[in-house]
Amino acid sequence: MTLLVTVFAAVISTVVWYAGAYKSGMKVGMLCFMYWGASLMWLADAVFEYAETGAEFFTPSAAEMLNDFYLGLSVVALGLVIWVAVLLIKDPKGVVKAAILRK
Repeated sequence: MTLLVTVFAAVISTVVWYAGAYKSGMKVGMLCFMYWGASLMWLADAVFEYAETGAEFFTPSAAEMLNDFYLGLSVVALGLVIWVAVLLIKDPKGVVKAAILRK
């Protein structure tokens, strides 16, 4: 489930980037790389878990699926927090600088 959540986040962020966000300077490409990296990490985890457990891998319990879903959402949220922090630090449109100088 973590793999599924992060792949959806990666695909959505890639579509947003491809639709023209790469021109805006909002660093959406960095968000894409973070989510695709997380997706590759969860894919490697799934492959190794399948190698250990075999067919049991495809029959998780409801509690395991819920825990994996929450973990996937946590990873997506952490990626968004890191992206927002980078935007605030880099300030590509000068919004933070303008707000500070206005006071």
